[in-house]
Amino acid sequence: MTDVLPSRRALLRYGAYGTGAAALAGTAASWDRLTGADIPGRDDGSLVVATLGSAFDPAAVRALRDGFRALHPGIDVRIDAVQAVDWPDFFAKVLTQIAAGTAPDLVYVATEGVQLFAKRLGVPLDGWVRRDAAELREYFADVHPSLVESMMYEGSLYQLPVEFNAADMYLNRQVLRRAGAELPPADWTRDDFTALLRRMKRSGGAHFTPYFWTNRLWGGVVPWLFANGTNLLAESRAPGGDWLWNTFYPAAERAGRGGGFRWTTPQATDAPVEEAYDYLASLVAEGLCTRPEGGNGSNLVGVFSTGRVGVTPAGGFWAGGLHLAGMRPDAYDVRYFPRRLSRRHQFGAAGYALLRTSKKQDAAWEFIKYAVRRDTLTRLFRANQTTPARRSMLTSARYAVTGPAHWRIFYDTLDKFPDTGPVPAPPQVAEVTQVLLKHTGTALAAPRAVGPALRRMQDDLEKAMERDA
Repeated sequence: MTDVLPSRRALLRYGAYGTGAAALAGTAASWDRLTGADIPGRDDGSLVVATLGSAFDPAAVRALRDGFRALHPGIDVRIDAVQAVDWPDFFAKVLTQIAAGTAPDLVYVATEGVQLFAKRLGVPLDGWVRRDAAELREYFADVHPSLVESMMYEGSLYQLPVEFNAADMYLNRQVLRRAGAELPPADWTRDDFTALLRRMKRSGGAHFTPYFWTNRLWGGVVPWLFANGTNLLAESRAPGGDWLWNTFYPAAERAGRGGGFRWTTPQATDAPVEEAYDYLASLVAEGLCTRPEGGNGSNLVGVFSTGRVGVTPAGGFWAGGLHLAGMRPDAYDVRYFPRRLSRRHQFGAAGYALLRTSKKQDAAWEFIKYAVRRDTLTRLFRANQTTPARRSMLTSARYAVTGPAHWRIFYDTLDKFPDTGPVPAPPQVAEVTQVLLKHTGTALAAPRAVGPALRRMQDDLEKAMERDA
């Protein structure tokens, strides 16, 4: 196999939300048109796998396809790299394909779409997982249960995690030296974080921003809510899932697990939520960060690598992105997200969802199993463009070229903080995301805007959650 090196865009894509959410909401509202009828002449007999165009480099696509064909010569595979600006735009385009009768068999789905696809289009993997339990035991032993639980819905498993990224904090060491500061301790607090930003600001100059973050579901305001012991929507667990936990995980690791997350009642006006927004508003007012921008943060690598930004939240995918931008392994480092009332972090994961419309479901299951093999993921993720779901793949050799020094944090965010959970992504995720982004921008746009903006957010979230996705 040839080396698999992703494009710059691929290294920046994770967790991105933007205008595609509107398209997703519009398409998801027309479920009556989504049928499984194939258009004559469109089906060449191949197993069709739809991925976000920027999720894998063309070389990675070839490695994935050719490796599977070598293992299963009787199954032809066509990987459809759908060009889209972000995850919701990708989901919207896939749903449009389904409406046109050209549904793929498998879709690469991130946390943001897990419940949307599970509820409307997905096939539970439970039967295959039970049948092939002996073969899969090694996989589950290598994957944190939080990742698995994030891909369950109402008691059933719909995807096997391939990758994930938790929101940790990246720090530019050049900026730290300029400020006369050391890398903060692993157990740093929100007050420590504020003090460091002030110190950076004093030495940074006119065009320097101590803290930069992007207004989106992953890595935006949500990790601050988690650190404050709260969430955008009330969170609980669906019943069920014992069949999986009792089969693959020891008692200590399966304790408290259920059949997947439920996000229900909006709580934007709760005191912990408002306090987190007040804190971010204070950073903006003090000039310690800019008002958050929308989009996927594609410009952030450049400003961080050149020292114009000191600190930003990102996941393991940034190790590859910063290396591609020319940063030395020792030019930056990573810390856990600063704690306040909680050490809970947020993550987003991704894996392959099998569609009900597929006529090749057994072949699709074989592809899902192949895609989570350690040798497969090693070929796909050579450039550290994400965090592999398999714990054993995080090694000193993997991060020797790209850095950072504290690379263990990427998986330890799960292992050391087992309550770390997925971004809130109910089946109504498109509308919820639009509401969050809109009112977050308004809340931080002017002094004393937080309270009124959160009240409007609460009203809009209640309307969104009342609708059937």
